Amino acid sequence: MEQIASALGDGARWRIVELLAERPRSVGELAELTGLRQPQTTKHLQTLSRAGLVTVFPLGQRRVYAVEAAPLHDLERRVRGLIELIEAHADERDVVARYRAAIDAESALADRDRWADGRTFTFERVLATPPEVLWQYWVDPDLLATWWAPPSMTVTECVLEPKPGGRAVLEFRDAERRYRSEGRVNAAQEPAHLEFDLSVLDPAGAVSFTGRYDLTLTSVQEGTRLHLDLSITETTVEAVPAIAGIETGWGQVLDNLADAVGTAQR
Repeated sequence: MEQIASALGDGARWRIVELLAERPRSVGELAELTGLRQPQTTKHLQTLSRAGLVTVFPLGQRRVYAVEAAPLHDLERRVRGLIELIEAHADERDVVARYRAAIDAESALADRDRWADGRTFTFERVLATPPEVLWQYWVDPDLLATWWAPPSMTVTECVLEPKPGGRAVLEFRDAERRYRSEGRVNAAQEPAHLEFDLSVLDPAGAVSFTGRYDLTLTSVQEGTRLHLDLSITETTVEAVPAIAGIETGWGQVLDNLADAVGTAQR
């Protein structure tokens, strides 16, 4: 398939295939129609032949070339499969586009430090599992690591010690760098309530902003209603990309949590 794509990637060879799609032609005729010299045309035909795209028919002193449809059908199937995959994951591209728009919007506001202090966010999910089980997904480091990072990121350390003064740490990485947040748990009431602060650190270890989280798990008929309030403070101008990603990022990780809990119960 790579050979077919490479062969068709040249404009002159593509034109030759178009001409052969109309009818078989000789080297001389193809050279005349494409404006190429005959040796160049012959080399292009040899490349197309090696890729299985054309067949040569010796007819006495003449050599006539014909295009083969089968490799093009194979290419069509591969391209169609690629298009279907792209369309099936179009929402992933939309996430990136929304994130880019959010960065632009926040950049217009971030004219000084503390520019976003006091901003609040609220997230809510109803999950088909008891509060006691869901609580463990927040305080057990191994379970926490299964969901507490956006897609394409890998958790390298995560801790939420469920006691006043307990450590709160989240570190994850992608192929380019690591992202670390540190803080403290302020209140914990198993299995219903958890409050903690988490400061997002820049690459030098300085605070970009601090998030104050208030998590409530309430038993309902469907399972558990998860309610998370977040307020931010200590915001710096450099925190724009992180703050722009809060809505999308927490939406993604809570979806991860729902998937992790659902998978564990099946």
